[in-house]
Amino acid sequence: MNDRIEAKLKLLPDKPGVYKMYNARGELIYVGKAVNLKNRVRQYFHSSKNHPPKVASMVANIDDFDFVIVGNETEALNLESNLIKQNKPYYNILLKDDKHFPYIRIDYRQDYPRVEIVRRYKKDGAKYFGPYLSSYALRESITAVREHFPIRQCKKDIGRAIARGERPCLMYHIGRCCAPCTGKISVEEYRVLLDQVSALFQGNCKAYIEDLMSKMTEASEKLDFERAAQYRDRIRAMQSISEKQIASSASDNSYDVFALARNELATVVYGLFIRGGNVISAESFNINAADESFSEIIAQFLLQFYIGMAQIPREIIIMDEAEDQELIARCLTEQCGHQVKIHVPQRGEKLKQGELARMNAQETIERKRELTHREWERGEGALTELMQIVGMDTFPHRMECFDNSHMQGRDTVGSMVVFIDGKPDKTLYRRFRTKQEVNGDDYLAMREHLSRRFQRTMDGDERFAELPDLLIVDGGRGQLNVALEVLSEFGLSHISCIGLAEKNEEIILPMAAESVILARNSPVLQLLQRIRDEAHRFAIMYHRNVRARTSLYSMLDGIDGIGDRRKRALYEKFISIDAIKQASIDELRSADGMNIAAAKSVWSYFHPEADENGENAAEKE
Repeated sequence: MNDRIEAKLKLLPDKPGVYKMYNARGELIYVGKAVNLKNRVRQYFHSSKNHPPKVASMVANIDDFDFVIVGNETEALNLESNLIKQNKPYYNILLKDDKHFPYIRIDYRQDYPRVEIVRRYKKDGAKYFGPYLSSYALRESITAVREHFPIRQCKKDIGRAIARGERPCLMYHIGRCCAPCTGKISVEEYRVLLDQVSALFQGNCKAYIEDLMSKMTEASEKLDFERAAQYRDRIRAMQSISEKQIASSASDNSYDVFALARNELATVVYGLFIRGGNVISAESFNINAADESFSEIIAQFLLQFYIGMAQIPREIIIMDEAEDQELIARCLTEQCGHQVKIHVPQRGEKLKQGELARMNAQETIERKRELTHREWERGEGALTELMQIVGMDTFPHRMECFDNSHMQGRDTVGSMVVFIDGKPDKTLYRRFRTKQEVNGDDYLAMREHLSRRFQRTMDGDERFAELPDLLIVDGGRGQLNVALEVLSEFGLSHISCIGLAEKNEEIILPMAAESVILARNSPVLQLLQRIRDEAHRFAIMYHRNVRARTSLYSMLDGIDGIGDRRKRALYEKFISIDAIKQASIDELRSADGMNIAAAKSVWSYFHPEADENGENAAEKE
């Protein structure tokens, strides 16, 4: 406790509020609420022997604190929850996923508003519909609206578009938009469409359906069957979506069920969302917590999950008593405008659903344990075993793998791929265009590519500054010996090196006469195969690009006035020889470095029977 904290502790009031703890860097590390700020904050510094490990660690990092006085406990609870959501302090219990069920939003303050999907409910004057617990129901709703109600979907500035006289987009021509950007619909007419959509999401669309029915009948009597079909489809959409919305909204027979499970790796809250007596959605939520009690964890979860939500069910079922349970219920009641009850079930169907939620929570964390173990096996575990197989003294943090690619000895290239801690880092990949004539000699190409790579390091090239812990070459004993010689020449013999022969998936070690053959399901072998296959893919991709370019260059070799610079310019502009053949003289001239004489020369080369106007000379005679 420093002098500043000691002085501030004397000034703490006997009032409810929220306190904020900061570390030496000024970062907010914890937010808490208190009925009595003086008593609560002083406990951190005057009763340190009784703190659990997490609290003791936090107190050791506190360099300063601040507080906000509020009117009552409910205000303190609200402010604490909002500050935790906004700042995500390190020592608070945090809802890691921060999942928020989506809403549909229509901003009636605009002349031509869109129908939007948002994740946050805000008191901004717009209309919100939801939350949608089923993402499938939401997608169905939006799809039906866009198919049958020509509401605009773009974010275009409508006033500006009308002033500039812009043409309608494709959506207008396929009947998915009424093109307000062109002034084809008035604000009043557009508002009628919006009212129909709003009624659809509220489930109160009986009057609109009756109106559409009469319009459909009228259109049919006038033999305008296309318009009648549009009204029919719109009626079906309204009926379907309004039914889904009624099923998703909070009713008297609607409630949420939450259960908590924890092991040494994770803490999970599992939720079942019951609407109209049916489970319509289930979600798991990852919690960032340490040794806090279940009652504290579930209390923080309820606050972070429900604060800011527009619609909250009248009943929330939890399988463990929450800290400040009654206070949280009062806070949510004030927020949503109806009574919210939070309780632990003792018997009946709701207890069975709570047990089901707990079972799913336990299954979820067991799955996470298994996935974490598998990921460890594929990554750190495989690298540790590989280190033992190769006989390395250090962990292979950076691995580089080299491979060559050519076509019958021509256009030879090389690739270098890099894996950091067992995962590819594509920003570190490098490729080499073989400079000397190797004529298919894989050893000679490998020697050149490796030499250029390590020479760059010696020259101080930052892109090659970091050396590998393990060097892997695609090939057998011959390729491995080449790599060892190059390392020796550059004084880098301390770098471990192995070869991987593809035929039998053998690991070739420098000092071992016999190669190492691992089981096909070995995580070590699978890791080596991934890095080898990635090097192979990268080399082939580069070779194809080089071959396409050189084949184009060879086609242009016989044309007068076309040197290497103009070949490159034509390749960069047209990409393929077919595109050059089809290009006009003016198009050829537009390439960098080309003039009219060069363009005519290229055009004439590919059109020997025609003059510059494209007419066949024989036909003219």
